[in-house]
Amino acid sequence: QVQLVESGGGLVQPGGSLRLSCAASGSIFSIGSMGWYRQVPGKERELVASIYSDGSTNYGDSVKGRFTISRDNDEQMVYLEMNSLKPEDTAAYYCKVWYQLRPGVTWYDYWGQGTQVTVSS
Repeated sequence: QVQLVESGGGLVQPGGSLRLSCAASGSIFSIGSMGWYRQVPGKERELVASIYSDGSTNYGDSVKGRFTISRDNDEQMVYLEMNSLKPEDTAAYYCKVWYQLRPGVTWYDYWGQGTQVTVSS
């Protein structure tokens, strides 16, 4: 089984910064892409940022230039550095990874439980 543990959420004032972390563990042979998504009540979950095993990244339009995603392959972790936070960034943030249990077999995706980020004065 795979576990994802997210941390780093909380309350921050507009213009502030937060760093989210997500640690993957379990019977993982290989991790492919890793990403962060967010969701507010009544809306669909949306991509915030993703990073592939080669280090290439993809960002949602609303966070470009403010958020930075990174990963540590040895530690099986993904990070999201969030700067210049706005009230509209308030959401539950979810980590997602694609992984293999054995080489050459199916890729699976797995979601973390989420961590709340609230941007408010």
